[in-house]
Amino acid sequence: MNTVLAVCPNPEVAYRPPAPEPLSAIASLLRVIARGERNLLSLLPAEAYTVKIGRLGWSRRGIVLVNDPAMVMDILKDPQHIFPKNDLMVSALEGLVGRSMFVSHGEVWKRQRRMIDPAFSHMRIDRSYASMFEATEDHVRDLKQSAAKREVLSLDKVMSRLTADIVCRAIFSTSLDQGVARSVFEDFLIFERSCASVDLGRLILGKPWESIPQPPAVAAACERIRSHIGVMLDERKERLETGPDDIAQALLMARDPETGEGFSREELIDQLGVFFLAGHETTASALTWAFYILSQHPHAAKRMRQEYESVVGEGELTLEKAKRLSYTRNVFRESMRLYPPITFIPRVALKDTTIGHYAVKRGNMIMIAPWSLHRHADLWSNPNHFDPDRFVNEEDKAHAVGAYIPFGLGPRVCVGAAFATLEATLILARLMNTFDFRVLDPDSVRPAARLTTRPEKEIEITLTELARKTA
Repeated sequence: MNTVLAVCPNPEVAYRPPAPEPLSAIASLLRVIARGERNLLSLLPAEAYTVKIGRLGWSRRGIVLVNDPAMVMDILKDPQHIFPKNDLMVSALEGLVGRSMFVSHGEVWKRQRRMIDPAFSHMRIDRSYASMFEATEDHVRDLKQSAAKREVLSLDKVMSRLTADIVCRAIFSTSLDQGVARSVFEDFLIFERSCASVDLGRLILGKPWESIPQPPAVAAACERIRSHIGVMLDERKERLETGPDDIAQALLMARDPETGEGFSREELIDQLGVFFLAGHETTASALTWAFYILSQHPHAAKRMRQEYESVVGEGELTLEKAKRLSYTRNVFRESMRLYPPITFIPRVALKDTTIGHYAVKRGNMIMIAPWSLHRHADLWSNPNHFDPDRFVNEEDKAHAVGAYIPFGLGPRVCVGAAFATLEATLILARLMNTFDFRVLDPDSVRPAARLTTRPEKEIEITLTELARKTA
């Protein structure tokens, strides 16, 4: 059996969500070949969860897996600028985000970051909560209709659509159903499903810095997304002085403090593509897993509802109350530990160097894997089990320093971390207090490493609206 599943009816027994069973390196490779799959999670050998640093199997370019928190921090901070993002990641994303801040490095990245910094103020939680709440309530109303009709829904798509709506409102002050925004979202679904971010053949046999073409469907989706974003951008330019104060407006007004120059049209599309991609896909991934886990773990779902009743009651879920939903927030954090949205953070060595005392050659792929780091036997107690309380457990809290990196580390740390955490807390609280989630085929759920950590197949669900309490 290749996937471990253990739904525990006894709330005192920890729940272990699905994950590939760790095998030896040879057995893992044979498993992947036998299945004909491209899921890098199935290729990870058992030693990936115990070693601090070492070679990850055999490959032409040489892959070095790093699980030591101190080493991970050094690589991601990269004071000597010798560990840029790996060519596999750049090739997978550049069709969509060009040479944006997400993939650039060095002086180009520094210029972009200087210009974009003011736009990040729009992701402050006190500024963004109202639109988050409004979008969530709109989707709750839609989902109530689906529940009444007993519709079968894709959990993945429900989460993607809701988070895309929220980020669309933050970027363009418009809902996902207006203008060409829906077309952007639909093409993003194609991109996420088909993007060849992990091509095992190229990973093992490819040379460093090779140009890697994307499948035609992905390239076409990227062209359409960029075209749609361009249309929305041009519409905003026509009312630059009177447009709403949002991320798009901030980027249009951005100027390099050293040269006074603004972004070109193509650069603006690059950066807006990043905001849309990073602003919804990663949160949707984590929420998909959180709701799946809660559907299989009634005790955790009950605790969330009890917390909601205690903190919110029959009133409105205000920002101040959302901040007090500590158990709900820890459910999200634990879901990101077990299923980190960014499964792997690949870097490439620009020159011969050392990591700790480990020799690394120019062109080697440096693989930082939140997936294995978050499940490392030396860093976490019961690492494969779902336990939101570990974030108040002193032992695990101490281990988490540098070992818990769902939002990255260093100068490239995700600036939207607080935004995403509040957004997820709000969505989890509202939806779990409104609906019961039933997964139609829970035993078939398996995680896969794609653009983000996603289910191998979409998770089909039905919703039942919970009875409201009466006085």
